[in-house]
Amino acid sequence: MITTDRMAAVDANAAALGVPRKQLMESSGNAVAREVRAVADPGATVELVCGRGNNGGDALVAARFLDAYDVTVHLLGRPEAIRTDIAQENWAALGQAEIPAETVTDSREFGLTGPDGDDPEVVVDAMLGSGISGGLREPERTAAEAINASDATVVAVDVPSGVDADTGDLTGAGAGGSVDGTAAPVFVNADRVVTFHDEKPGLSALDAAVTVADIGIPAAAERYTGPGDLLGLGRDPDSHKGENGEVLVVGGGPYAGAPALSALAALRAGADLVRVACPESVADAVQGFSPNLIVRQLPGDRVGPSHAERIGSLAADGDVVVLGPGLGDGNETEGFVREFLTGYGGLAVVDADALRVAPEVDTDADLICTPHRGELVDMGGGTAADPDERAELVREFAADLGHTLLVKGTVDVVSDGDDVRLNRTGNPGMTVGGTGDVLAGTVGALAAVTDPFHAAAVGAYVVGRAGDAAADANGTGLVATDVSDRLPEAMRDE
Repeated sequence: MITTDRMAAVDANAAALGVPRKQLMESSGNAVAREVRAVADPGATVELVCGRGNNGGDALVAARFLDAYDVTVHLLGRPEAIRTDIAQENWAALGQAEIPAETVTDSREFGLTGPDGDDPEVVVDAMLGSGISGGLREPERTAAEAINASDATVVAVDVPSGVDADTGDLTGAGAGGSVDGTAAPVFVNADRVVTFHDEKPGLSALDAAVTVADIGIPAAAERYTGPGDLLGLGRDPDSHKGENGEVLVVGGGPYAGAPALSALAALRAGADLVRVACPESVADAVQGFSPNLIVRQLPGDRVGPSHAERIGSLAADGDVVVLGPGLGDGNETEGFVREFLTGYGGLAVVDADALRVAPEVDTDADLICTPHRGELVDMGGGTAADPDERAELVREFAADLGHTLLVKGTVDVVSDGDDVRLNRTGNPGMTVGGTGDVLAGTVGALAAVTDPFHAAAVGAYVVGRAGDAAADANGTGLVATDVSDRLPEAMRDE
């Protein structure tokens, strides 16, 4: 199964792989027409009720494949209000093909019965597709009532209008069953549903036959990261400081640059507030990297178990902890990581020298571990040269750990023990020191606003994308700050 948000991402990824959305709409419309042919003989009356989005566009395509039927298209709204170029093109194609079509701008004008007063034999519901959250308004509401009152076989495109494709609940239903608190809910009571690529979770709750149509989306659009994975990560225009993520980076001691790179990357990836907890011996150096950093000094020159309580207090004020950049190795470091994670129940990105503790520590925290392949082996995981074989080994190890893994490599592998995503952005120039710290900070910022698996997958994608832009500008002479500086551009979903 696939959720509506994930389906939107996969559609966009398919387009990035060279499968045009117009081609996908053509395949979807063909699938709808096949379903109509399965329930009615040639010559039957078929009425297609179309909204102004791509769901309606699928039905506009279907009308062209039903030339053996008595077809009428109802567009709910004005043609100039059709929301996508490809749906506009398919509306124009109906006129060229001389397929009967009418526009409905007033719900009182809508009707399904023909001149002889008989109901059509088939009605195609293509008013509203998946991803719609509100209840049915006019003229869709009146159209849904008319569809339900007819004796026609009702075929819904992707999901019946008025039904949430993810839950099977009615869209917009509020307290007492009202829609947005104003009226009783209305939805199309479909006999059959044609959905695309994979079944949506909510369809199993319907009393309808569901057909899943293969429309030519390549498997890579779902398995590999792409620009579609960035959908939904934009800021709420009404948000306030702190609502887009507060990140605490814990690191430094032997090194000052690593925690600074992670913190700057977290800011570039969209976090509102980033604090760095580091030993006082490197605090001035870390602060010197940027006035944008908020530095919290810890006594001494290494982070150790005695700092766990203080860092736990700092972590309680934020959303995510990035643990490990520049900590160094040694018993003191491992003792701190173990003690901190034992008492921490939040979300943490674990990187660098903190990784070796993650498999053995008993923690209530949700961890995103970001090892390279050598570190993965040190943690107890397995690896392989073949990406698919390696992906399965990572999935198995993530399931054993109970945490999310982002294993860095030529092809990055991300898994939470259930799902697996691969990433192939990035280039050999990114072997330069510090890019792993940039990745850890980026994933930390993303984890503050989305789930760990998605944060890890998107983090791998955008850091690789930023690295590719840096390589275009600088060749293999790029440095880690080149990558973090390009993160804002890499995170745009255009």
